[in-house]
Amino acid sequence: MRVEKTTTTEQGESAGADHLALARESLRDLLHDKRVPAPVREALSEDYAQVERMLEKLEHGHIHIAAFGRVGVGKSSVLNALLGEDRFSVSALHGETTTADSGAWSSYEGAGVYLIDTPGINEIDGEAREELAREVVSRVDLVLFVADGDLTDTELGALRTLIAQQRPIMLVLNKADRYSADDIALLIKTLGERTTGLIDPRNIVAASANPAELTYVQVDADGNEQAAQRRPQRDIITLKERLWEILEAEGQTLAALNASLFAGELSDQVAERILMTRRVLGERLIRTYSVSKGVAVAFNPVPVADLFAAAFVDGAMIWHLSKLYDLPLGRGEAGSLAGTIITQLAALMGTVWAMHFVSSALKVGTAGMSTVVTAGAQGAVAYYATFVVGKVAERYLVQGKSWGDGGPKQVVQEILDSIDRDSILSEARADIKAHLRGTRS
Repeated sequence: MRVEKTTTTEQGESAGADHLALARESLRDLLHDKRVPAPVREALSEDYAQVERMLEKLEHGHIHIAAFGRVGVGKSSVLNALLGEDRFSVSALHGETTTADSGAWSSYEGAGVYLIDTPGINEIDGEAREELAREVVSRVDLVLFVADGDLTDTELGALRTLIAQQRPIMLVLNKADRYSADDIALLIKTLGERTTGLIDPRNIVAASANPAELTYVQVDADGNEQAAQRRPQRDIITLKERLWEILEAEGQTLAALNASLFAGELSDQVAERILMTRRVLGERLIRTYSVSKGVAVAFNPVPVADLFAAAFVDGAMIWHLSKLYDLPLGRGEAGSLAGTIITQLAALMGTVWAMHFVSSALKVGTAGMSTVVTAGAQGAVAYYATFVVGKVAERYLVQGKSWGDGGPKQVVQEILDSIDRDSILSEARADIKAHLRGTRS
């Protein structure tokens, strides 16, 4: 029996194909997720358009490589040297590259590799260009971080930011023609030490993408000396060979990784937007139920009925909140949750709740204006209590129907600490008075 062996490259290609398939599936799921509300999808329309472009990129097997770095280090020159043509603008003036641009790298045997130039960082009044550069880099599969010497604090900070975004990076020491062989070796060693644990040493390479002209002295047959200018040949062999190695071994995986990272980032944004929308709607819902309970308690002269009304309103509010947060509770479960919260609230606010019951008793035994004053006060307390119950229930739902390590008592205490009681009671009295006036008119 013959045992067939697969090469490392073949294994890498197989794994890469699997990664690509998973990345495409995650992007499609993100695009067609019907649970995302229309307003959220509209607010993130540009990001969704980016997902569609990224999915198309994966379908065609394209890989994007971007040059990134300070102004003047020769990013455009490095890309031109790889392309073998002056595709990107090169200038001695800072800030020549003002927008992202791209070109197909036809010299690589695999099709669909695109090189992207970005505006330089660290330019005066160049915040927008720096933001554009970072935005482009966050969407590409591999970054060529170009420097022309030892790293500055700005470069090291930018490099750490890119690595934190989990971008695969090659560090290119450009303008190597300005240094001796010993100096280059020392710089490569220094760059390796500065980026220990950040960049694979194999991915730190020297290049001379656009060597400066040198002056040569020529002596003719008669011994006459004549100066001549000549530009040395570009030297990007090490850079090109390392890029080929990476693309052959990990090209598909890099594309899949980038797509998956982007999909994860957008999923987080979508979740945050949905949560924000739910919180706005939840605030309105809690306020509505707080007003309803405050008015109901203020109008109802029977103490026992006050308690039943309170339990019913709080349970109904929690039931609606659970539907809003897509974690539906049964009405009985919602009522039980309301009871748990109220129990903890009563334990922490004993004095306030004692006043609530005294006020309820006074309301039955008094007449005229005293009843209105007492009812209004009790209604405000009821409003406040329901508001707190709603906020606690909301926290419970946001945490995935969990109280966390501290249990319900801690959550109730945290909510109480976060709410300005006087402000809420003032709003409660104003809302109740407005409803009372509307009812009587």
